[in-house]
Amino acid sequence: MKFTDGFWLTKEGFDIQHPRNVRDVVINENTVTLYAPCKDIQHRGDTLNLPSLTIQLSSPMKNVIKVKAWHHKGTRTQSPEFDIKNELLPLECEQNEEQTILNSGNVSVNIQHKPFKITFTQGNQVLTSIDSKGVAWIKGPEKESYMRGQLNIGVGEYLYGLGERFTPFVKNGQIVDTWNEDGGTSSEQSYKNIPFFLSNKGYGVLVNHPEKVSFEIASEAVSKTQFSVEGECIEYFLIGGETPKDVLTNYTELTGKPALPPAWSYGLWLTTSFTTDYNEETVTHFVDGMAERDIPLSVFHFDCFWMKEFEWCNFEWDKDAFPEPEAMLKRLKDKGLKICVWINPYIAEKSKLFDEAAENGYLLKKANGDVWQWDLWQAGMGVVDFTNPAACEWYCGKLKGLLDMGVDSFKTDFGERIPIDVVYYDGSDPQRMHNYYAYLYNKVVFDLLEEEKGKQEAVVFARSAAVGSQQFPVHWGGDCNATYESMAESLRGGLSLSLSGFGYWSHDIGGFENTASPDLFKRWLAFGLLSSHSRLHGSSSYRVPWLFDEEAVDVTKHFSKLKNRLMPYLYSASVENHNTGVPVMRPMLLEFAEDPNTHVLDRQYMLGNSLLVAPIMNEEGVGSYYLPQGKWTHYLTKEVVDGGTWRTENYDYLSLPLFIKENSILAIGHDDDRPDYEFANNVTFELYQLQDNQQATAFVTDINGNIKGEIKAVKQNNSIHIETSMEGLTYSILLAGYENIASASAGEVDSSRDGVRVNLNGSQKLDITL
Repeated sequence: MKFTDGFWLTKEGFDIQHPRNVRDVVINENTVTLYAPCKDIQHRGDTLNLPSLTIQLSSPMKNVIKVKAWHHKGTRTQSPEFDIKNELLPLECEQNEEQTILNSGNVSVNIQHKPFKITFTQGNQVLTSIDSKGVAWIKGPEKESYMRGQLNIGVGEYLYGLGERFTPFVKNGQIVDTWNEDGGTSSEQSYKNIPFFLSNKGYGVLVNHPEKVSFEIASEAVSKTQFSVEGECIEYFLIGGETPKDVLTNYTELTGKPALPPAWSYGLWLTTSFTTDYNEETVTHFVDGMAERDIPLSVFHFDCFWMKEFEWCNFEWDKDAFPEPEAMLKRLKDKGLKICVWINPYIAEKSKLFDEAAENGYLLKKANGDVWQWDLWQAGMGVVDFTNPAACEWYCGKLKGLLDMGVDSFKTDFGERIPIDVVYYDGSDPQRMHNYYAYLYNKVVFDLLEEEKGKQEAVVFARSAAVGSQQFPVHWGGDCNATYESMAESLRGGLSLSLSGFGYWSHDIGGFENTASPDLFKRWLAFGLLSSHSRLHGSSSYRVPWLFDEEAVDVTKHFSKLKNRLMPYLYSASVENHNTGVPVMRPMLLEFAEDPNTHVLDRQYMLGNSLLVAPIMNEEGVGSYYLPQGKWTHYLTKEVVDGGTWRTENYDYLSLPLFIKENSILAIGHDDDRPDYEFANNVTFELYQLQDNQQATAFVTDINGNIKGEIKAVKQNNSIHIETSMEGLTYSILLAGYENIASASAGEVDSSRDGVRVNLNGSQKLDITL
């Protein structure tokens, strides 16, 4: 929200008060509290009739500084609040007449008393600072109150994140209000609003407010990022880290690490699509058609019309289309498939469950006690009140019946159209609940899946999210169009989401609205099957590849099988995400923060820490991409090229820019028919462009994420020393790009099209002479 009229003036009707100096400092074991009047104090008379701001600094964990500022402290605390780590650490403080200094890990805070200024440093680097206007209480034209924070933006500093945003990847110059809305992928609205941004200078900021937060990012004041909330208090966390990866690790330590999705969820998901006509015969035709064409399929998803129209949600199969659902699900599962069904948190008036939910107080109410209803989406629908424990138990009971029937996962659609003119069971503030509702909704469903299926099997396909929702993967990008422009905006949304703490992300291959051309569909297939999760889904038309053309069948099969072979590598990236919060699908700047050329790239990404993907987004088949410094190997052709430059080439539909960075070891699997197999047995460790005296490492897990083996390799001149920990396992080491070697101290050696292979058993120390 803007409060000024240019640089000099305040907007009419607003009064901005900000501290001039620090009058008093109170240091306790784990807080430093500043009392800062909004006027220069020259004599005792100046202490009368003026506002004063109180600013409190603390640290909930190392390298994280909590900043809380208020005008009037007596305002009632409202719920909900983000579920974050908030136990305060003891502080290291120094103080003299001019300044107060406090430290948390490598992050230091220098508080200048007069004139007021706070500077945040990490090591010897200034991260950002708060000047005299950087904390403000603002009175509006209707006597409403706002609190504003401002942080200075340095030269060359870029900011990212704020949830899944389809606007430009670099957020400088943008105005963002964090308010969940169902706006598709072609507007400034977002399904997943996260009041957290990441800076390429090595810090992030989480504004700790579930309600709407208004961000002005180098827009109202072009050298500052500004965030404001209505009320008398503002609270945010400045999160440090030696690298952008470290910042995300600290952020997810604060707000929750992502769960580890089941390995099967990485395979291809196929849906009925949305408004298409379908029944069991249609579903069986699709599933058998994929098998007949040798296209690996992991999950079949039933979209909305598995239930009777006008009755969403009643959690009952439409018996006209699916007369024997239990038998049908068994037949599908006997084909090796997992089953997902669509749900949402709304109960239509025609649903047999509406009266039961209304009578028991399970739906949101108006202030007069009536059930809140409207006709948008479903006629007369009400909204489940997940602040009511009995409503949660009731809702889960309906889902449990589906799990008992054979369903494995739920697509948790919607959760954004949440009204604010309502009363919650627990008295929560509707403004604060609007975004937070998405967290509660998905948590209820995810927790049920963990309880019924086990922690290793729980996965949802979620659209809405709030802070902390990264704990409940997977999330997809909502309603995109069948255009190259929408393909690009979808990728921007996914990259922004990944810099907001989310490890996994998917999208509707080929676009949701309308029907893609065969050209676009085939290019989107390569992109979709080289994302963390992959789904074929549409609105009014089917998405089986043979309806586009026969080449689309070949492309689907090619990239599905490629992804399955990549599973040992991808699942190790999942384990990394589960432990560190570093996303599986990540912007280039996370891997190459030292290269400023990567800081603006939004049409390519890293899949894991070694594999670069640059989807083709044009009818000409031109791949244009940037490779950072180093030797890069094209994964499909094994061509080695030098980085540090932009490259442009033409690609057919069975290829795209897919490069492995130097000094990488990829764990590649033996099975291309499914994503969930024994990754560690018969795995191939592929070594790419090892550099002298640099250690390369990799590990391989089982399908539950337990590490089963590791490899370390060091190249020195013409020899490579390798140590493996692979007790009881058979595996291979492939030296990619070599036609022959002089010798290997162990194992059987043979040559292949891709390089020299050494076949081994058990843990080994191996020396290879090139």
